[in-house]
Amino acid sequence: MNLDSLQKLYVMELKDLHSAERQLLSAIPKMVEAAHDKDLKAAFSSHLDETRTHVQRLESIFENLDYEPGGHKCAAMEGLIKEGEDLLNGNVDSQVLDAALVAAAQRIEHYEIAGYGTARAYAEKLGEKDAADLLQETLNEEGHANQSLTRLAERSLNFLAMTAASH
Repeated sequence: MNLDSLQKLYVMELKDLHSAERQLLSAIPKMVEAAHDKDLKAAFSSHLDETRTHVQRLESIFENLDYEPGGHKCAAMEGLIKEGEDLLNGNVDSQVLDAALVAAAQRIEHYEIAGYGTARAYAEKLGEKDAADLLQETLNEEGHANQSLTRLAERSLNFLAMTAASH
């Protein structure tokens, strides 16, 4: 696509987000399985359900555009997921792994927060109010997911990881 307008840049951002979310649909179940802490498993499971909703929202936005959601692969998400998979394939203490999974998940959340914030700003500038509202809703959910991960890490998982070496 020739990026010669804000509209096309907006579409490209939406395609990137759609690809990122679709990749997460495959990655999150692996994170659920790998997590040892029950609250972390629950947080990942909950975010998997939200991710399905995020894909549906993006697809509904595309219904009002002259473009399809596919045809693009988000290389950044592919790399973030690869880093997480490398953790899962490494020799990592279970308590340390939970803290590391939070860090990996937060990198993903921050990437999504940046993307959704950008897409929402473009939608607003282009007068796409309904799309902007949907993107804001997803942005809020990504922010809440990030805050939940921070609370888990700071209240228990980082402490458990710190004490793992003393076992």
